Amino acid sequence: MADASVIEVPVKAIGIRRKARHSFVVIGNPNSGKSTLFNRLTGLRQTTGNYPGVTVEKHVGIMQTEIGAMELIDLPGIYCLGGQSLDERIAVDVILGRLDDVARPSGMLFVLDATHLYQGLYLLEQLLEMQVPTVVALTMTDLARARGITIDIDALQARLPGITVREVVSTRRQGIEALKQELQDLHERAAPDFPASWPALSHTAQELADRTSGELTRMDVIQSLLHPSSDAEARANALLNAGELKSAREELFGTEPPQAVEARQRYRWVRGVLGEVLNEAPLLGQVGARLGNWLNRPWPATVAFFALMALVFQAVFSWATPMMDAIDAGASDLGLWVSAAAGDGMLGSFLSDGLIAGVGSVIVFLPQILILFLFIIVLEDSGYLARAAFLMDRVMRTVGLSGQSVIPMLSSFACAVPAIMATRVIPDRRDRIATILAAPFMTCSARLPIYALLIAAFVPAGSLGWFNLQGIVLFGLYLLGIFGGLVTARLLKLTALRGPKPVFVLALPEFRKPDLVTVLLKLWDRVRVFLKRAGTVIFAVAVVVWVLAYFPRAEVVTDPPGPSVTSMQGPAGDTPQQQAEAMQLSQSWLGRMGRWVEPVFEPLGWDWRVSSAVIAGFPAREVVVAVLGTLYAVGSDTDEETLAGRLRSATWPDGRPVFTLPMVLGLLVFYAWCLQCAATLATIRRETNSWRWPIFAWFYMTTLGYVAALLIYQIGSRL
Repeated sequence: MADASVIEVPVKAIGIRRKARHSFVVIGNPNSGKSTLFNRLTGLRQTTGNYPGVTVEKHVGIMQTEIGAMELIDLPGIYCLGGQSLDERIAVDVILGRLDDVARPSGMLFVLDATHLYQGLYLLEQLLEMQVPTVVALTMTDLARARGITIDIDALQARLPGITVREVVSTRRQGIEALKQELQDLHERAAPDFPASWPALSHTAQELADRTSGELTRMDVIQSLLHPSSDAEARANALLNAGELKSAREELFGTEPPQAVEARQRYRWVRGVLGEVLNEAPLLGQVGARLGNWLNRPWPATVAFFALMALVFQAVFSWATPMMDAIDAGASDLGLWVSAAAGDGMLGSFLSDGLIAGVGSVIVFLPQILILFLFIIVLEDSGYLARAAFLMDRVMRTVGLSGQSVIPMLSSFACAVPAIMATRVIPDRRDRIATILAAPFMTCSARLPIYALLIAAFVPAGSLGWFNLQGIVLFGLYLLGIFGGLVTARLLKLTALRGPKPVFVLALPEFRKPDLVTVLLKLWDRVRVFLKRAGTVIFAVAVVVWVLAYFPRAEVVTDPPGPSVTSMQGPAGDTPQQQAEAMQLSQSWLGRMGRWVEPVFEPLGWDWRVSSAVIAGFPAREVVVAVLGTLYAVGSDTDEETLAGRLRSATWPDGRPVFTLPMVLGLLVFYAWCLQCAATLATIRRETNSWRWPIFAWFYMTTLGYVAALLIYQIGSRL
């Protein structure tokens, strides 16, 4: 490449490749409005991946300006450059250009929250030590003014020589174009000659860096001085004379911890800046402020948390029903039309009973998944999820973890894979592994279609007081997953992962109105991932299951069906066509496989169809509904009854129903605790760098689910 500043970036969202002339990083504190600003600047022109060699996600977007496309890299939100977490180390490495295949950025866009200047200026002062061209975007200014906080931007600009400060309100697009103009011109500016707030540290670090002949930068030495026993210190000691680093550290810090001295020095500068630029006149009596203070109290916050969670699960059933009915009717009509057009032969069965019935039986649950994701995204953007982490810290300490583990676990309600990756913010390896093994217990979106199908089919649609009974059962399953995860973490922390209790420090963000654009972009990303899996994994499994259920044809099979063959309608209601369909399924490859494994699961009350679906769902549990849809739709008119109706009518040879209440409850608990996700296992392997933990997690969770389902069915059947 002739010009090292030209970076080619794939932009999948719009299907083309653009060349970004320059690259800028976007960095700031968590919950500072960074993601909203990033989305406003880049829109749909975004890609997501991982940094080379690590599991930290890399968000890259393209910003269009008058001089062409520019690349923005959205770095993880951090509070300082302390190097305790992988996020913090990645942020430093990206800015300094230390990572392979990631060019050093041309400049830095720092996002400063106007309502939390104290924390934001601390990080900014650390970053300015790197001497990178910088623009500061002052966000949340509308919220600050509403709370009686006035910021003198001119005075702030004067305290940051060489740094441009621009006020933006991302949710209203105010100041966005002016900010783009500043970024457009940023690459032409020299690095700011920012006067160090701690001259002694800066001068000492520069002197030591000069002795390494360019192998170390001043920032490298600062990191090594501030963080003893770190990788930075080991690298510096290898390039400097013996004892130089130790002598410099003793001269600067004496016997005090280096980071304590650093905090005192930097916060002295921060307080000096705030004294000149900040004027606070809190508006007493505001409803929002009083409500926020009330929700920060233990008992109101706890009641509000559980009430909100209950509302979410009520909405998942109540609001989604009309959309689900429309999708179900559309899939049925499409299946009938395709079947009529293709005929009753193999092609018609493949298209209508294999593809449409299999994939459609999962797509029908998309409205419920959308509603669940919508609530999670809104709670996250409003600042409530951070409060949930703070609120649950005391609960987490009873199982040996801290509030740092709450956010990954809450993320598991969407998918365990990114949740496991999110545990990288936990510094202690024992706590991180315990959180990783607890996260798969949380009810992810892949379990939701199974829950929705079984609850809708076998739990009455009545109400208990003000609450829908089906929603109560769903809420109970979520609580069951949480209980399993917390107990698992406690057992691990008492045995294999025994260690000291972790420390948890969190700056609570202010409550704010979620940005509609950011919410929609995040929601679309979740939908795209779900549809991609429905169009690949579920599609492939639906095809395989149809082939196994369709071949060999019953008329060429001579082996009699096994004694445990079940009927779709029961002996009393079977038509000749339905009896032929049952015979075909029982003698197919899938039927033979199901009867072969049925003795393992028969003590749980499962027949060969349920056993086949469970086995097929071990690589990815979201295909279970698709498999059941294919099993109960092969050769049948899908408009005559829903899949739920087919499950209710399934019987054993003696006429007993297969799906009794104890069997259904056991099946639900099995799916609440069993680990059926190859992607989760692969992620655990990658995050722990060992096969020991994913193998343990699979056997532990599968055994737990099996035993629980066995006890529920056997005891429930006798009662």
